[in-house]
Formats: sequence, C-alpha cells, structure tokens
Amino acid sequence: MRSDSWSRGWPGSGGGVHTLPPGSRSRILHGPTRRDFLRSCGTSALAIAAVELIPGAFVTRRAAGAVPPPDRLEALGAVALDRARSLGASYADIRINRYRTQTVLLRSTPDWATGAINNVPSVTDEESFGFGVRVIHGGAWGFAASADVDKDTIARMTTEAVGIARAHAKLRGEPVRLAKVSPAGDTYRTPIEKDPFGVGIAAKIGLLRQVGDEVRKVPGIFSVTGFMEQRQEDRFFASTEGSVIRQTIVQVSPEYTAVARDLKARKTKTRTFRPDAVCGGYEFIERAGMVESARRIGEEAVNHLKAPPVAAGRKDLVLLPTHLALTIHESIGHSTELDRALGYEANFAGTSFLTTDKLGKFRVGSDLVNIFGDRILPQALSTCGYDDDGARTKRFPILKNGIFVGYQTTREQAHWIGQEESMACCYADSYASVPFQRMPNVWLAAGEKPCSLDDLAAGVDDGILIDGRGSYSIDHQRYNFQFGGDAFWEIKNGKVGPMIADVAYQSRTPDFWRACDRIGDQSTWRNVGLNRDGKGEPGQINAMSHGCAASRFRGITVIRTE
Repeated sequence: MRSDSWSRGWPGSGGGVHTLPPGSRSRILHGPTRRDFLRSCGTSALAIAAVELIPGAFVTRRAAGAVPPPDRLEALGAVALDRARSLGASYADIRINRYRTQTVLLRSTPDWATGAINNVPSVTDEESFGFGVRVIHGGAWGFAASADVDKDTIARMTTEAVGIARAHAKLRGEPVRLAKVSPAGDTYRTPIEKDPFGVGIAAKIGLLRQVGDEVRKVPGIFSVTGFMEQRQEDRFFASTEGSVIRQTIVQVSPEYTAVARDLKARKTKTRTFRPDAVCGGYEFIERAGMVESARRIGEEAVNHLKAPPVAAGRKDLVLLPTHLALTIHESIGHSTELDRALGYEANFAGTSFLTTDKLGKFRVGSDLVNIFGDRILPQALSTCGYDDDGARTKRFPILKNGIFVGYQTTREQAHWIGQEESMACCYADSYASVPFQRMPNVWLAAGEKPCSLDDLAAGVDDGILIDGRGSYSIDHQRYNFQFGGDAFWEIKNGKVGPMIADVAYQSRTPDFWRACDRIGDQSTWRNVGLNRDGKGEPGQINAMSHGCAASRFRGITVIRTE
C-alpha cells in the first residue's frame, strides 16, 4: 500500500473503494513521521518506540476544522434553510457531518531467506468534515457541498444548489414528491462501552500479533493477516420542515485470515475468522474470541488444504449464518431496492427480477421464509435513529411466508409504489455525496420450532455444511447466481464429517429460497455484518447486517471449482 494513496479497496462484500470526498482538506503523514501519527492516535511513548521498530505504512488524513458546538451547528444550519426559502425553494435540508475511519492491519509472513517472521503493520486514520445542502426548486433536486463550514460558504453553496435545481427543472417531467414525515428534534447515539478511537494503535497491533502468533503454532500455516476497522459518523441534520437531528454512529469490524501452503503441490488454502461487525464499541472486539479461536482457525486452514475436492451433483446444503448472510445480501437485499427494480441503477449496479408487478403476488421462498428490512435492530450496522431524509427508522417486511411484499424506499420513492411513508432507507456515505436509496439491515427470521444445527444435519443423506464467505457471481437482475464459501464439511447419513474443498453452488433466487425446508431456531441466529457494499455513480459505500439462523436447502446444484 502506498503511503500517499488517496484511495483503497477494503475487504468485505460488494467491493468498492473508500475515498476522501472531493475538496476535503487533510494532512498526510508517511514514512519518517509515523511517530507523529502514533501520538495522534493516543499511543504511549513506550509503545511508539516498540512499534517504530516494525516496518510498515502509517497514514493519517485529518480534517482541517473542528466540529462546532451544538448551538453553532443550528445557527449554521439556519443559514442554509433561510437562504433556500428566500430563493423560492419548496424544501431544503443541510447535513453537517464529520467522518473518521481508522484501519489497523498486521501481516505476519516468513522471510524467504531466513524463515524469520516479519510482522508488517499498515495503519490509516482518515477524517473528513463538511456540509451538503439539498433543495427542491421547481419540482427538481439541487445539491452542493463544501469542506469549508462557515456562514458565507453555506449561503453561497445553497445558492448554487438552487441554481442546479432550476437547471434540472427544465429537464424533469414529473416533480419531486416527498412522503410526509413528522418534524423531529432528537439525538441518537450508538450505545458503546469503550470508545474504539480511545484504544491505542499499539494495543490493536498487539492483539493482532497475539492472534498471529497463536495461529502460527499450527504446523503448516504460512501466514496470517489480521485486520480491524473503526468508523465514527457525527451527523447533524436540519430541514425546512422543522427537524433538527444529531446522531453519532460507531462501528467496529475485526477479522483475520490464516493461509496454509503446500509448496510441493503448489496449493494454498485459507480460513478466515470474521466476528460480527457491529454498531458498538471496542468491547465487541475484546469479546470476539479472536485469540481463543486462533488455533482452531489455523487447524481448519491446514485441513482445508489437505481436504479432497467435492463430488459435484445435486446436494442438500446446511448454511451457517456467516455464509448465508452474503446470499441474502446479493439475492434478496439488492433485488428489493426500488430504484434498481425501476431501472435507475441499470447502467452500473443492474436491475432486478422483482419488478413492481410482482409486489404482493410473487413467491420468492418457501412458507418458512420471512425476511425484514430494518434500521432499528440493536448493534446492526445500518441501525440509526433517522435516515438522511430525516425519516425515523423502522422495521418492515420484505418477504412474508415466502411472498414478496415490500421494497426498500426513500421519501422521494414512496409514492412510486403507492406508499404513504418512506421505509427510511436514504443514506449518503459523505457530506459531499448525494443521499439516495441504500440497503438497510435485511434479515431472515429464525424458525419458530426448536431446531439446532444437529437437527438440520440429521435430515441430510448427502450434503454439505458451509461456513463463511467466499467468491460469488450473480447476474444484473439478481436472478442467476453462484456462491462459494470459506470452509466446507461433508454431511453423510445425517452426520457432519470431514472437510472437503473446492465447493460452489448454483441456483436461481426463487428456486433457491423455495428449496428452504427448515430454518434453525434463535439459538443458531447471528447478526452478520457486511461493511463494504458499493452502489451508485459516483460510487458510495455503506454497511448493513444480515442476521439469520442456520438454514437447510434441498437439492441444490453443487460444482467443483478446481
């Protein structure tokens, strides 16, 4: 990783690139200035000296201005709203937001010449601050943003947004209509016990090194890469409808990957430990069992390397939540985005087989399948108090007993399908990004009857147990797909057996979900977070969780990938 890079790809579903917003001001430190970087992150002098002995990349980008106090934020917001009204706008809102993202990565690999282990860290700490103004004038949207947060700039950018809306109005056929919301004066904050930004970099690198040391105690392990990310969003929202909303969202996401390598056979296999990414504090990283699970992860990586390939054919699948979450995301989450279904994302993110004529009629899954859109579930990554339209977040059905009953919508979209209110799915990943429809938490309800993982396997004569995310492919309508995984075990005559390898399965979304004949109970349910979903042009990134229980699917086509 280049220490002067302005963008970086991150692990997680959907790919995507996280970049600093255009116009944001920052300070870049690299190479010899890592001491300053570590001090800026709260690391002690002794820890600085220890970490400086390790080669690696250390980058910080700080926003130029301090966040104004609450009364100042309201005064700044009022400038935009008053200017918009004076210029004839029928609606306006302003978001004054600060974003901070810190990532810590430690790659532990042997030196080719000596065999000694090199622990190479890569750390970034990025921050941006600014405002974005939206207006409706002449029935059309206008938007403008800046990193300079002062009254003169806010007034000027609001005038620019109105000018953009006037230009758009000449081209727009139907005027923008917003679903009604109740004005809100409210504050929301992610409940946390331990501020992740208050924990020093040395402590985080130390935890990842401890994990790596433990994994490498397993013979056959070649390398270990540990990763953790912390993100905080401080959001201020005010609108001409009378809302004044303050929110602080905190997310943490840890993981590590063990690599087993057979040099003679020229084969490599991996195993990833990915605790649930959550809205919460550093306490979730401390409680994730990263060190406690390290030896098992190493052993499974080695077993994966030694495992025989799968025998292709139609098989029953028992999917653990860590795997099923991504299948939910790609096949149900994306297909029920209303803008995608109506073709607004066709040039980039694709369309959807779930067109509006199917709403309330089409069977996607079996009677057991109940899936919800949700932005209120505790600790889920898309959970907050209000969306970027100022709409209060909620829970709503997407599939009810297998029938498609609900889309994800924003205030602008609601009337397109006859809704009176938004499902509160509006979000922008930066103050400089235009808010638009983004995926909420989309989760599968657990089965109502007692059902353990053993119960799911007991009914399988020839099948596969799959854990974790792997490669995947899905068409632009979210209809035909192929999914791999991270680890696989054979199921024969109702019993889970040894690991197998090179597994992927293929299906069509409705065929797959109709083949679901049993869902585990709440004891098998996990709230699995995905923190890198890309959508839109210019691209934006958001995070969400896909909670689910272990589930069984009958007669799915399995292929061998190597």
